[in-house]
Amino acid sequence: MQIKMADRDTIAFRLRDTFGAKSVRAGLDISSDYGHDETLQMEPVLPAAVFAPTNAIQVASAIQIACELGIPVTARGAGTGLSGACVPCPGGLVITFERMSSIREIDVDGHIAIVEPGVTLAELDAVAAEHDLIYPVFPGTNAATIGGNAATNAGGMRAVKYGVTRRHVLGLEAVTGAGDVIRTGGRFVKSSTGYDLTQLLLGSEGTLALITQATLQLHPRLLHSASILAPFAVVDEVTAVIPKIVGSGVQPLILEYIDRSTMSGLARMGRLTLGIPQAVADCTEAYLVIVLEARDSSRLETDISDVATQLAEGGAHDVYVLPPGQGADLLTARESAFWMVKAAGADELIDMVVPRQKIPDYLREVQAIADQHRSKVFGCGHAGDGNIHFSVYQPDAKKRSSLLTAIFEMGVGMGGAISGEHGIGRAKRSYFEQIEDPVKVALQRQIKGVFDPHGILNPGCIFQPVLN
Repeated sequence: MQIKMADRDTIAFRLRDTFGAKSVRAGLDISSDYGHDETLQMEPVLPAAVFAPTNAIQVASAIQIACELGIPVTARGAGTGLSGACVPCPGGLVITFERMSSIREIDVDGHIAIVEPGVTLAELDAVAAEHDLIYPVFPGTNAATIGGNAATNAGGMRAVKYGVTRRHVLGLEAVTGAGDVIRTGGRFVKSSTGYDLTQLLLGSEGTLALITQATLQLHPRLLHSASILAPFAVVDEVTAVIPKIVGSGVQPLILEYIDRSTMSGLARMGRLTLGIPQAVADCTEAYLVIVLEARDSSRLETDISDVATQLAEGGAHDVYVLPPGQGADLLTARESAFWMVKAAGADELIDMVVPRQKIPDYLREVQAIADQHRSKVFGCGHAGDGNIHFSVYQPDAKKRSSLLTAIFEMGVGMGGAISGEHGIGRAKRSYFEQIEDPVKVALQRQIKGVFDPHGILNPGCIFQPVLN
């Protein structure tokens, strides 16, 4: 998208004239934070202006002005994403939802929350807890916003039990690329009334519409939980026992695979004391972390016993039921794995998802491909739903691209998808367009054209932008 220099300057003047100077930042007033998210290998880009609206009408008006001037618009939540989806276009407009952060309603009887997009997971959790309810999506940081989670269809460790964001969003208010305010879904869990626009917008990464309000499904908060750690001699034993646990009816809250190298790093970073004898750790290739929850202690004890038996029969060296403090420390360290691999110099992160029964083959093939490309790849992830996260160490950009292409093509060939959580954004766009079914990509472009007829919403995210 070609932007005239005069229009870059005009967008800030027009927004300030319409909404007041306090709502708009431009030039040296724009913090560098607005130019990036947490994606590795993405250069930051400062926009021409940053606008902080307070309601959907203001968002719609800003988009109409952007349409008139031909200015690209990028939505921003907390900037915790890992795909480059909120990195703005040069000379573009960032719409930040930091001033739209109200929890409008908690319907205790209906188990529903109505929230603005700037509400963080921590804020919603604190209010829901007052009513013994929970919004169960937790993608690794409670600083993430509801709007960002909806835009990327965020998942996280709890997805094995509760599923990803789309399972918990009942309805949306959003603004299209034409500046129209639309409302989808509602305070109900089922509908057979036309196309499901709610589900279409979820995971669209700000390319179809900007979410300005979400109606969410809450769940009862279960107060009894336990963390189990099981070390295994070989990865195949881990992957073989996972479907048995999932199929047993226990419904674990968390079911995580962590390889030996990653666990060693997490233990150092978090100063963890997990009580595993060194002799056991020395002959362990992979770990399985399981968190169970229940509404009463007796049911929890039964589930612990059942899972421990399955793990022992599956070849675990031993089964460790961690004290609450140790369990919490391990999960905190696992949630901070990104910062560990970033500090260690990782060059890329991938979050491919494959059918759960394909995990053993996928893990073997990834390591074989890494060896062929003389690269290092370490992993942990949501083994219960087939979503493994790998940190890639290959500083040469061309070699890294070849490596990732080989991994993505292999995983897609197994029936998987390039991203299970983080989204395509800008970081994986080239792989998506190269590997995905071209008919499907063309259809998605047509859908974008309907929602965003001027092509101003996050151009360059998911698809290569069409030049005017």
